Amino acid sequence: MKNYNVTGMSCAACSARVERAVRAIPGVESCAVNLLTESMSVAGDVPDSEIIAAVTAAGYGASLKGAQSKNAKNANNSLQTSENKSLVTRLVLSLVGIVPLMYLSMGYVMWDAPLPEALIANPIAIALVQMLLSIFVMLVNGKFFISGFMGVVHRAPNMDTLVSLGSGASFVYSVAVVFMMSAEYAGGSAAMANHYLHELYFESAAMILALITVGKALESRAKGRTTDAIKGLIDLSPKTATLLKDGKEVRVPVGEIKVGDVFIVRPGESIPTDGVVLEGEGGVDEAALTGESIPAYKTAGSEVLAATVNKTGFLRCEARRVGSDTAIAGVIKMVEEATATKAPIAKIADRVSGIFVPVVTAIALLAVLINFAVLGDFGYALGRGISVLVISCPCALGLATPVAIMVGSGVGARCGILFKSAEALELSGRPSVVLLDKTGTVTKGSPEVTDVIPIGCDEERLLTIAASLEYPSEHPLARAVVAYAEGRVAISATSGFEALAGSGVRATIDGKEALGASFDFISRTHSLLADTREIYERLADEGKTPLFFALDGELLGVIAVADTLREDSRQAVSELREMGLRTVMLTGDNPRTARAVGRAVGVDEVISGVLPDGKEAVVRRLQENGRVIMVGDGINDAPVLATASVGFAMGAVGSDAAMESADAVLTDDDPSKVAFAISLSRFSLKIVKENIAFALFVKFAVMLLGALGYASLWLAIFADVGVSVLAICNAIRALHYHKK
Repeated sequence: MKNYNVTGMSCAACSARVERAVRAIPGVESCAVNLLTESMSVAGDVPDSEIIAAVTAAGYGASLKGAQSKNAKNANNSLQTSENKSLVTRLVLSLVGIVPLMYLSMGYVMWDAPLPEALIANPIAIALVQMLLSIFVMLVNGKFFISGFMGVVHRAPNMDTLVSLGSGASFVYSVAVVFMMSAEYAGGSAAMANHYLHELYFESAAMILALITVGKALESRAKGRTTDAIKGLIDLSPKTATLLKDGKEVRVPVGEIKVGDVFIVRPGESIPTDGVVLEGEGGVDEAALTGESIPAYKTAGSEVLAATVNKTGFLRCEARRVGSDTAIAGVIKMVEEATATKAPIAKIADRVSGIFVPVVTAIALLAVLINFAVLGDFGYALGRGISVLVISCPCALGLATPVAIMVGSGVGARCGILFKSAEALELSGRPSVVLLDKTGTVTKGSPEVTDVIPIGCDEERLLTIAASLEYPSEHPLARAVVAYAEGRVAISATSGFEALAGSGVRATIDGKEALGASFDFISRTHSLLADTREIYERLADEGKTPLFFALDGELLGVIAVADTLREDSRQAVSELREMGLRTVMLTGDNPRTARAVGRAVGVDEVISGVLPDGKEAVVRRLQENGRVIMVGDGINDAPVLATASVGFAMGAVGSDAAMESADAVLTDDDPSKVAFAISLSRFSLKIVKENIAFALFVKFAVMLLGALGYASLWLAIFADVGVSVLAICNAIRALHYHKK
């Protein structure tokens, strides 16, 4: 999927037009345009030039994201700053023209405010001054007319078309009234000429533009808040680093770091790039990437990530990933891509916006004709039509979904949850089943010693023989025994080491034959007491693997090894069940072990003995009754993560396999964040629905009132601006969202 910048859009009708133009290109599989971020994501094997040409032909501008040089990006930032300044300038100049215009049209004409005698005696002069002031405001806001006209030329009328129609109709009608005034005045009817001052709509022509510009300024300010999460991630990355070159410390820009460079990080400094600790130790705050508030302790050999903060200790590190390959760069890219995509719920707003402009134009024309036919007052009838045009602008509909998706994605990233698309964010809030892989998800994925039970000797003797025997083996269970024994006992040398396929190991220690084996093997070669069998049954029921050790035919004892539960697994399952979700654990382990782990964490169902190629079938079966969220480690679970409605990969910062296979990534090993992701998705969806419902209700209500003459042009303008701003402010609430 490629991402593009799109310029020139003013409303949801514009984004819909761009989408239609790009989707019409042969080879394009999907296209999503985000009005809020002025971005577009396109899937399909199509040259960039064709995509850009299609957008250009539709009347808008486009450029490929990521293809710009640093200078070009700086230039774009400068351009955006310039556009914001231009908006403020337009607003100030509009007010300069509006204030005297309103004084003339309302202050004098309606409330007899004082004016110079020369103007009072000449109503034509008052009308001409109003016309000149309105022309000034219209020229200042000429962008509306240019964009609106181009929309009509490209057969894609937009918000600016409606605004320019409303303003232009008011102006043209008022000019016609000025000619009628002059005719009456020339004919000697000064009283009738004065009466025509009440029929002028110059202030409406200018006020529409001025207030819409106010709305644009408020929207621009509010939009800036919705991107705070992404900007915060970008700002986390340090700008400089301290490298060690020829034994000297050199301060350089982060962009100059190369793979293999050695850098140092002192307490309080940010880590400039991904690397590995060569020397030193200390606590590193990784909350920016993992959401974990407790600093991670780093020693020689530990991995460190860019944009994390060294809280204590001195670290000397070697750069392993730089630039766009760092974990923080991947997080930023993923969040930006998520906000560039479109959630399924956005199709509601798209369908409405796609037909909004032509339908509303027809309604406005009908309102003018009916009011004129019934009342015979064309000026009044025109005001009704203009009210309909102004309130109909579909800005709020275009902003309803993307602002909520952007804020939700940003909050998720801040908390260590990366949604790869807007669809993933939406669907995460609609599961009926959460499927948890056992190894590496519910459990830590690495076996550890849980019980040491001496039978024919003391614990130290048992550990010494067991560790010495298992030391030459590469089996994970053997590694767990050795790791537990190191530092506790001295490991002896062995000879004649032999691995017994599927049964255990054998070797000679101090001239005596030592044996480490499974219960089935040891029970065939040794006479076991009833107590020993009870120990085996108890450990096996607890989901542990008992290893039996003997020396010269004498049973020394049992060491149990198990893939231990993650600290947050029970909490994660409990929270999911409290949310009304069915929890299922999926594993290839034997039923006895699987049931023990399932009982320990409290899942509703355990599906065991499933081979990797059978996991997809399980997911498809569960999906027959609703959406399924699959949580796995992102590497060996890649196929099933892709099959599920939403796949969550755990602890996968920097893991390409997880990034590719999953729909969302948890940046650390905390399964309880799945519940937070679901909760955040539901909250974001709630905001989207509120925005769409509120926008449609207000617009249609005021549109109807305006057409019937019960809503003034002022109310129409304020309603349009207010709905758009409230939609953005509603989404901003999610910036401070915390799971209940």
